[in-house]
Amino acid sequence: MARRLARLFALFLTLGLIVTGIAFGWGYAQFTRPGPNTFDHAVVLAKGSDLRDIAERLAGAGIFEQPLVFRLGVRLGGWSRDLKAGEFHFPARTSMRGAVDILRLGETVVRRVTVPEGLSSAQIVALLQQTDGLRGDIGNIPGEGSLLPETYHYSYGDERVAMLARMTEAMHQTLAKLWPVRQRGLPLASKGEALILASMVEKETSIGVERPRVAGVFINRLQKGMRLQSDPTVIYGLTLGRKALGRPLRRADLDQHTTYNTYRIPALPPGPIANPGRAALHAVLHPTASKDLYFVANGTGGHAFAATFAQHRRNVQRWRRAKATKSR
Repeated sequence: MARRLARLFALFLTLGLIVTGIAFGWGYAQFTRPGPNTFDHAVVLAKGSDLRDIAERLAGAGIFEQPLVFRLGVRLGGWSRDLKAGEFHFPARTSMRGAVDILRLGETVVRRVTVPEGLSSAQIVALLQQTDGLRGDIGNIPGEGSLLPETYHYSYGDERVAMLARMTEAMHQTLAKLWPVRQRGLPLASKGEALILASMVEKETSIGVERPRVAGVFINRLQKGMRLQSDPTVIYGLTLGRKALGRPLRRADLDQHTTYNTYRIPALPPGPIANPGRAALHAVLHPTASKDLYFVANGTGGHAFAATFAQHRRNVQRWRRAKATKSR
């Protein structure tokens, strides 16, 4: 009897080992075979997600079909505590094993947001509030001209206030680099004045080759004690950068007393009127040497420059004719 029981025990043990081996082999094959997703996929895993949450999230995204197999594979591999949170990129046909490697390495998807040159600080804040993947509210709007416009990279879940801090530091570093190597003899007493003038240049023209020449006109006017007569400063005095003016400037606007209206004040405005980019900052610190004192739109997207008022009046007349022709 005892011998018979021993044979039965050995039989069941053998069958158990065979079944276990088959199950393990099947599970390993499922864990390592290419996944069903036929295209690249980005998946966000929230902070605090446990293994079950991660498995269900990835299965729901189509990365694999057996979340239980994924969980068992992770536990058997001892990787439960190695999986990172964030937004991850999974190439097409990623296996469960490949998904584990992606989550263990923690290389999250790199996103980007481009801040155009010449926006006001209020407009940049509005842009960040609408940028997908950033979190947190922005309390106070940063000072005008304190943010450097360019393309910034970030990861899902980064703080908006941290992004603003990066922009502020980038502007600080840019000014610190450009100011010491500026052209000598400029009528600019500080980096702050350079920033103000650069913001005006930025709003006057978006054409790169024109920026140093526009800057040169303003520098010449400052040296002669002339009013800068910049339309964008009038607009900023009316809106403070919080909204678009929404209409053409009127003669009454030019006559209106605001602290920013350079048709009325014989100097730079009290602060920047926008956030200038690197090119505008460089242009102000290395302006084109000329005798130009005036510029006006030329009707083709650029500007016509003049050293005398008589020449400027002719340029204005040409612009008006071009404008009239386009409106027909």
